[in-house]
Amino acid sequence: MNPYLNPDDIKQAFFKIQLEENYNFLEEDLQKLADGFIMAAMPAVVKTERDMCVKFVNTLNTNVARALGEYRENL
Repeated sequence: MNPYLNPDDIKQAFFKIQLEENYNFLEEDLQKLADGFIMAAMPAVVKTERDMCVKFVNTLNTNVARALGEYRENL
């Protein structure tokens, strides 16, 4: 099961999207699509979160932010 969206969340999101055609996906196919989109977006989401974290820490302590940025670059 997707750790980010449960099957009901996926169905609700699908029904809110205005598609050009009418599609009738199986629940398993919706789950696969959701998993695929989440995994495709994951690297950008992780990078954005890390950058925001370093930026916030920089407002508190520039030395810690620099060390955190260097540490996270090596992950």
